[in-house]
Amino acid sequence: MSTDKTQSVYKRPMLERLNNENESAFKKYQGFFVGSTKFSHFLQYELLTFFLGPMPGAAGLFLRQKFYPSMFKQIGKGVVFGRNVNLRYTRNIILHDRVALDDGVLIDAKDCMKDGIEIGKDVLIARDTIIQGKGGDIKIEDGASIGSQCQFASIGGIYIGKGSMIAGQTYVGGGRYRTEDINTPIKEQEMYSKGPTIIEDDVWIGAGCVIQDGVHIGKGSVVGSGSIVMNDIPEYTIAVPHQRLVMMPREKA
Repeated sequence: MSTDKTQSVYKRPMLERLNNENESAFKKYQGFFVGSTKFSHFLQYELLTFFLGPMPGAAGLFLRQKFYPSMFKQIGKGVVFGRNVNLRYTRNIILHDRVALDDGVLIDAKDCMKDGIEIGKDVLIARDTIIQGKGGDIKIEDGASIGSQCQFASIGGIYIGKGSMIAGQTYVGGGRYRTEDINTPIKEQEMYSKGPTIIEDDVWIGAGCVIQDGVHIGKGSVVGSGSIVMNDIPEYTIAVPHQRLVMMPREKA
């Protein structure tokens, strides 16, 4: 049974979507990748991602910068798209000025709420990082930096503050399945979240961390590499993994 500190999340199973006999393969594709039933949006998405997505060199960068903006809900000036950037539900994505998406980045707003995914000015998202709304919205503020091979999975929402740095191979967000009913397979039980993951301004998170849902990391804090963060961290705190997570005040100059 749900508690006041958690929120239930309905997430339509992937196989249920793909095996829906009431939808054609074309409609499934539109619903999974494009996020629009308009044929013009489908055609635009197909042509741009097929021809320009893998295009190498300066020509590819230039043409993507010129033609990709027409697919988005809102986009600023000087946004850079690397090769083979994977984009789903682009009309639920906002990119502000000078966002840089490196090669192989995936941004998927398919299962976000009404606000979708919003990425602020001068944000760098490095190679092969995955950012997915799986029931919650995602907002990354101005000047944040996301390392390579990170994964953001927003069940209850994710917020990243201004100028925060997240090193490579870090996992942020997620949710969990209930397990109380032993007569029902776990994957068929209710999914829930402990709430949004909030990382305030000027936070530095080391490589290979796991920042779970419902966690609030205060302004100016440092989280050591390899940490598993399950509880809130006060502002201006250094948290490093030992036999358990050790927290100490960060000295002010």
